[in-house]
Amino acid sequence: MSETRLPPLSLYVHLPWCIAKCPYCDFNSHKAGDSPPRSQYIEALKLDFQAQSGSVSGRIVETVFLGGGTPSIFAPEEIQQILVSARAEFDIAVDAEITMEANPGTVECGALAGYRAAGINRLSIGAQSFDRDSLQRLGRIHGPDEILSAVAEARSAGFDSFNLDLMYGLPGQTLAMAQQDLATAVELMPEHISYYQLTLEPNTVFYSRPPAAMPDDESAFAMQEACHASLQEAGFGRYEISAFARPGFECRHNLNYWQFGDYLAAGAGAHGKITDAGGIIRRYQRPAHPMSYIKAAKKRPAGTELRELGEDDIVFEYMLNVLRLPAGFTIADFEQRTGLAYELVRERLEGCADAGTLQQLNDQSWQPTELGLRFGNDLQAHFLPSRGAT
Repeated sequence: MSETRLPPLSLYVHLPWCIAKCPYCDFNSHKAGDSPPRSQYIEALKLDFQAQSGSVSGRIVETVFLGGGTPSIFAPEEIQQILVSARAEFDIAVDAEITMEANPGTVECGALAGYRAAGINRLSIGAQSFDRDSLQRLGRIHGPDEILSAVAEARSAGFDSFNLDLMYGLPGQTLAMAQQDLATAVELMPEHISYYQLTLEPNTVFYSRPPAAMPDDESAFAMQEACHASLQEAGFGRYEISAFARPGFECRHNLNYWQFGDYLAAGAGAHGKITDAGGIIRRYQRPAHPMSYIKAAKKRPAGTELRELGEDDIVFEYMLNVLRLPAGFTIADFEQRTGLAYELVRERLEGCADAGTLQQLNDQSWQPTELGLRFGNDLQAHFLPSRGAT
């Protein structure tokens, strides 16, 4: 194994409750009910932070992301408690990007100013659509007006960076409807738009009972092509398969995932990845159910769920992430982030180039072609361990 430089470090905090479970959602989220045990959960997060702090002593946490679930179910003062606990255990950079996901249906008037005061400096607002009927079909608890109110409140609260999540390929959606959704999003002048196709994931209501009038593949691709072009015309650069940003507003936290950085994980079902000083890469996962997580945080020492990655897994996970980026990766980056020799993957990369899904630039870097980005799953599958990685 060649010498490995420690990659950037992030912190992901999972807040697992939602008012209602959307029928397309395959994330680890749970219906909140009348009174989810938020105070117990915050205490469990504090213990989790404490248990992990020693493993990253001396390293700087460059980004923090509070995801879910619906983090905006937690009040601003509760979010502040979480961030204060995190700062007590980790060396979080002064200029850290600290993002929180927010559902327009759970943001109370004045709350966003409270989140900003608590230390959140970037929002990700789950709009999904601006069409009232589409939102109802998706099981969302908000309407178009709530999205507009959340965006206006975010600006007045002092947020100078926020993302809008938007979906296409929705039940009953036409190309004109998709374009109107995107035009409305662009008019709100976000710094970032996540634009992704609705897919029917296993273990979701939509997978077991597919909604009627789903656009076919050809129609969904027409939406993608037209709307990607509109995003580019509006000044949003595509820096990941589904992520578009104005210059300088790319999500640093997500880029760290896609560039095979390290990230601490806290919260129910959260996944983490850590590289040690010797270049050994390990993954871990917290218990998925909130109550199981709360119990485990009180008695399980850190590290018991660590799993060391072998060469095959490292190659696949690196490619699984970095091939989502139109910019691709450099050979030097591959060797630094994985600790592996380039020769281990060279033949497979060249095979993908022959198939037209990858291209090599100046013998120093590789990037997906348009074909490779469109059929990303097929491209990534070439690096599965079952395909004979050495």
